[in-house]
Amino acid sequence: MKAKSLQPPGLGSSVAEHIADVLARRIVLGELPPGRKVGQDRVAAEFSVSHVPVREAFRRLEARGLLVSEPRRGVRVAPIDPAAVREVTEMRAALEALALRQAAAALTDADLQEARQAIAADEAGEELIVWEEANRRFHRVLLAPCRMPRLLLAIDDLHQASARYLLAAWKDLNWAPRSDAEHQAILERLQSADIDAAVALLREHILAAGEALQRRLEAAGRS
Repeated sequence: MKAKSLQPPGLGSSVAEHIADVLARRIVLGELPPGRKVGQDRVAAEFSVSHVPVREAFRRLEARGLLVSEPRRGVRVAPIDPAAVREVTEMRAALEALALRQAAAALTDADLQEARQAIAADEAGEELIVWEEANRRFHRVLLAPCRMPRLLLAIDDLHQASARYLLAAWKDLNWAPRSDAEHQAILERLQSADIDAAVALLREHILAAGEALQRRLEAAGRS
């Protein structure tokens, strides 16, 4: 069965990017579980392409920490590693704090309203994947006005990695109410133009969530 794009490639996006996006979503959702072999031949046949864009897609996914290439074992879905959660969390905290500090002065009333809508979607989301998408939307809305495209691309990759870990263990944490309350507090600081406080709250919010998730994954690994 040929793969259908979960979202059509945008203008200028390559075949490799499209393949990487589709495979990444499958990994994040757990459709491709940790340790599953991902063969070039099968992927090339599914997308009706040569091995060249498949190899490039694999390289992109390895760079995002979603695939690993092992001698004599080929390419496999990366394990869910608590140490990687810590790395991703600390990178997100640093980069999102930088982006918000650059973006805050450029946020418009429309941006803040969209952030409020994302919080409402968070609160109404009964399925974890719906909540995660609304959560990612909240962060993206506040950071996008920084006008630093390379920074935003790096943050997008980190959010994708975070989503994989979150979907693997978040249901055991019941973190959504706390996260929504922290989002509201960040938004209130931005509305009052207290940028330093908003940036500090965002950083604390990311670190606290990552630490809780890391502890949960470590506990699951010991059980």
